[in-house]
Order: sequence, then C-alpha cells, then structure tokens
Amino acid sequence: MKPGPVWLFDLDDTLHDAHNASMGKIRRAMGVYIRRELGLSEAESNALRTRYWQRYGATLLGLVRHHGVRAAHFLHDTHQLPGLEDRVRGHAADLAALRRLPGRKYILTNAPAAYAARVLAVLGIARAFDGVFSIEDMQLFGDLRPKPDARMFRALAARLGVHPSRCVLVEDTLVHQKAARRVGMQTVWMQRWLQRAGASPGRGQAMRLHRRPAYVDRRIRRLRALF
Repeated sequence: MKPGPVWLFDLDDTLHDAHNASMGKIRRAMGVYIRRELGLSEAESNALRTRYWQRYGATLLGLVRHHGVRAAHFLHDTHQLPGLEDRVRGHAADLAALRRLPGRKYILTNAPAAYAARVLAVLGIARAFDGVFSIEDMQLFGDLRPKPDARMFRALAARLGVHPSRCVLVEDTLVHQKAARRVGMQTVWMQRWLQRAGASPGRGQAMRLHRRPAYVDRRIRRLRALF
C-alpha cells in the first residue's frame, strides 16, 4: 500500500480567522515593543517591522540579528493578547473535515507555542494533530529558521522520517509555499479566510486569489476539498 501524505497545516488564516482574532493586535504589540526596546518613533518602528518582515519573512529575525533582541522575550511580550479566546473562530465544516482527514497531521506555525495552544484549545482540534511545530521548534545550529526557510522544511521532513515529497503544506501565505515547493513538498493554498480579510476586498486582491502560481499544486476554499 502506498504510504499516505504527511499534512503540515499553518494556523493563522488557514484554520481560523486570524485577521479578526489576533493579527492587528499582534502588529500593534510589535510596534509598541520596537518603540520601547529600540527607542524609535512610531513611524520608524512601523517601517522597521515591515522591512524585516519583507526581508526575512518574520520581523523577529531582523530584531534578533541586528539588535540583539531575545526571541523568547519578544514572543512573550507581543502575544499576550488579552481576550483572544473570545475572538477566535473557525469554520465548523472545515474543522469537522480536518478531524476526518486520514494521515499524519501537524501544525506548522511561525507563532509561539503558547499562542498556538490557546487557539487550538478554542477550536477544539488539538487532539486532531500528531504534533505542533511552533517558531521555537524551527531552529538550525542554534539560529531561528522559521517559514519560509527552505533549510527548515528539509530538516522538518527528515525529523518526521519522510521524503519532502510526502509532505503537503496547507497554508495561506504564498512565499511559504514557494519555499516548500523548492524542496519538493506538495502545496495547497487555503483561501477561505483570505477572502474574508477586510470588509470588502478590492478587485486586485480578488484577482490575485483567482490565479494559481506554478509552485501551488492546489487552490482551495474549504478543507473538505483535501479528500
């Protein structure tokens, strides 16, 4: 019998509506942190946060590499999120399909472990997964290597004991899928919560969601389409 896939699920805006639950508050908390720790103005901190996110895929990496920020301190400070549990919402049909999906399933998120645990607890799906890989787990030779680091994807497949081609990344962020595809992983672009981000997505966003880049194997709006 041909072995089944190993599913790697992103968390935010893939399994729940993070746009409304947490993203805005996390960005604001990052801004406050950067202003306080680095002594920058609001405009300067916003520019720095955006620049590091665009360059490294995670603001934290730039802060660690260029400013000596301690990752654990940053993650704890920016993800406290009072009232998070009251704002988290998933889609019932998606979560039911996830529980039925055959194969090994893991969470792969650039969020910290404590945050992921809180979200999964509200969604009631923690037991549907064989494990959770948070940003704290994405280290190589002592350095953080979160998504979209291709070396991390290779190391993760080795840790799971499978060839990268057996892994399927289900994710809302295209740059992460591009890196996963480079190492041979299969990629699924989950768009349910992307379509709901903002009150009225502009035409440009709608057109973007209707195209499928070459490194994306499938484009879906609901998890039952994975069967």
